[in-house]
Amino acid sequence: MRIAVDVMGGDHAPDAILDGALASLDNLNEQDELILFGRNDLITDVLTSRGIDDPRVIVEHAPEVIGMDESPVDAVRSKPNSSVVRMMQLAGRQGTENRADIVISAGNTGACVSAATMYMKRLPGVHRPGVAVIIPTYHGPIVVCDVGANPEPRPSHLVQYGLMAEVYARKFLGMDNPRVAQINIGSEEAKGTMMIKEVRKILRNNPAAADINYIGYVEGRDLVEGVADVFICDGFVGNVVLKLAEGLAKSVFRAIEREIRRSDPELGPRFASVVRSIYANHDYHEFGGAPLLGVNGCCIIAHGSSEARTITNAILKSRDFISSGVNEAIVERLAAMKRSGVTADQPQ
Repeated sequence: MRIAVDVMGGDHAPDAILDGALASLDNLNEQDELILFGRNDLITDVLTSRGIDDPRVIVEHAPEVIGMDESPVDAVRSKPNSSVVRMMQLAGRQGTENRADIVISAGNTGACVSAATMYMKRLPGVHRPGVAVIIPTYHGPIVVCDVGANPEPRPSHLVQYGLMAEVYARKFLGMDNPRVAQINIGSEEAKGTMMIKEVRKILRNNPAAADINYIGYVEGRDLVEGVADVFICDGFVGNVVLKLAEGLAKSVFRAIEREIRRSDPELGPRFASVVRSIYANHDYHEFGGAPLLGVNGCCIIAHGSSEARTITNAILKSRDFISSGVNEAIVERLAAMKRSGVTADQPQ
């Protein structure tokens, strides 16, 4: 596989991104290629200083950088030589020869989504791509989609997020008949915006045609209670949920560790190690990144504050995304939905 990495994207770029990408070499196959997009002088200096002369490592010069605070669409259009744009162009190249099979970036999420949609294109039948993130809970992992690609979706987008995330849960996580729910301000049918109600109407009235195990509305607290496996929402709500979950987990585990140390100085270190072990299972760095579902390829969007191990994990787990056949299954399901007449509004 040809794996492209945006070296210049992220809060800790380029050092952490390079460290993580190069660390993955030990676990890549001989036929795999690691394509590093960024400033040529910067990348080659690091490779030279570390004595790395691996034929699997390819450097692609991309002198421009899209900042985290830049307007996504404007930046993609005005910076054609940025690492994000150059990388997505390679992934969108026609045919299989010299095409990037996987693209990974911890940079500007909006720019990644815009560039991926522009150059990689969408899978047949997809209206808008959505970012699907895995969140660990006591009852097992859950999938939330969308968490930032589309803050103002139309009903058709959310219906497709439900389908694509359900496919992702089955194929990538191995879930059997995952339960799909909508995040809302209450579980009662009368609650929610007009858009949320329209999505419910489509999924509730056409469950067999859509082949989705839709269970209705849930509240925010239900995400960690094991009531559903897949949660769909707009990108604004999803991003808030994701960031809250990350911050809350870190805060709670720190508080527990502190109180354990205070209660018994001798037992503290032993129990603190257990707490740290549990926290490691809830650490987003271990998951690597989240796929942009709906694009024609594998685009992994990593956290903006990604560390080296985040990038390493993103690279290694992205290969599982391809081998699991998620995209192929999404295309099949969307085609079946269209044949069954399950529609919402027209794509925008």
